[in-house]
Amino acid sequence: MEDFDYQDSSLNDSYDYNYEHSVCDKEEVRSFASVFLPVIYALALVVGLAGNTLVVVVYASRLRLRTLTDVCILNLAISDLLLLSTLPFWAADAIHGWKLGSAACKLTSFLYSTNFSCGMLLLVCISVDRYRAVAQTPTSRTGTGARVRRQWLLVCVVLWAVASFLGLPELIFSTVKHAHNRMACVAVYPLSMARPAKAALELLEVTLRFLLPFLVMVVCYCWIGRALSWAAGVRRYRKWRALRVLLAVVAIFLLTQLPYNVVKLCRAMDVMYILVTDCDVSKGLDRALQVTESLALTHACINPVLYAFIGSSFRGHVLKVAKHLGMRLKRRPRHVNEEPAVEISLNACTQTQFHTDSEDRDTSTFTI
Repeated sequence: MEDFDYQDSSLNDSYDYNYEHSVCDKEEVRSFASVFLPVIYALALVVGLAGNTLVVVVYASRLRLRTLTDVCILNLAISDLLLLSTLPFWAADAIHGWKLGSAACKLTSFLYSTNFSCGMLLLVCISVDRYRAVAQTPTSRTGTGARVRRQWLLVCVVLWAVASFLGLPELIFSTVKHAHNRMACVAVYPLSMARPAKAALELLEVTLRFLLPFLVMVVCYCWIGRALSWAAGVRRYRKWRALRVLLAVVAIFLLTQLPYNVVKLCRAMDVMYILVTDCDVSKGLDRALQVTESLALTHACINPVLYAFIGSSFRGHVLKVAKHLGMRLKRRPRHVNEEPAVEISLNACTQTQFHTDSEDRDTSTFTI
């Protein structure tokens, strides 16, 4: 979480620091956080748990992982669930302070940072895999044999390893510190490395959590959109629906992540060049960080809608699970209607694209 103490009064934080020989009291910032953050975290937890749990259940019970995108969607849901599982601890911390000790502080901080990074990296992987599916010719695509599945496993292991590496500073330096009559879980760096470490981590996170995913998504989806618009044998309204999915993915990512990363960049500049010397500006920056970080967390709730539920293939499997459950409860079979799909991978220029049996189709991320 973005609540750091670096044992340096010149660093912008949610504590009280000296600005021009006067104390900047940030009690109102802490009071705002004690009300705003628990409400937002509770909403995110309820919505995110429902959506991501359904994704995991459906993939585990009914779907075969036919593509790397399927594997990434499943890992993305797991990552989002782990991220959301830390929110009750941060909500309690905002209200009462940290009560669980140093070990829990380190673990919770590590899980939060790791899974936030992992979610962004998995979005990059999904974008690249969809681009690769468009760029390849149908005859060059390989099956889903043991060799391919090992490659998928390797990709996921690498992504989780990179994300865990990005979370290591939280695991190492997070600790419980007494401040303002209560205990707080914060990252405390040695005084000699506080300023460069803070600035470097902020810039690294902005680069790997926002700039890299955004650039990859824009490049890949621009290519996919162009290929889709030129595709023959697909009706215009289906092309437009598929293009709207791509635009929605990029737009929502930008809307939820850009404000947070702009504030983080401002914090990094402040750490390096001590730009903030006014108490009101410092408190405004603290509030902005709390609000924008909460906005960024909503992406974990939106991911199931963008990367699973929006596809008719996945919706068909959800209906099948519901049908199966209904049959077990009522012992009465019901017919499940599934609409034909236009897959963004453009495998579907042939008649096989319009086969209505979702068990025989790729469970592509972007199916309409």
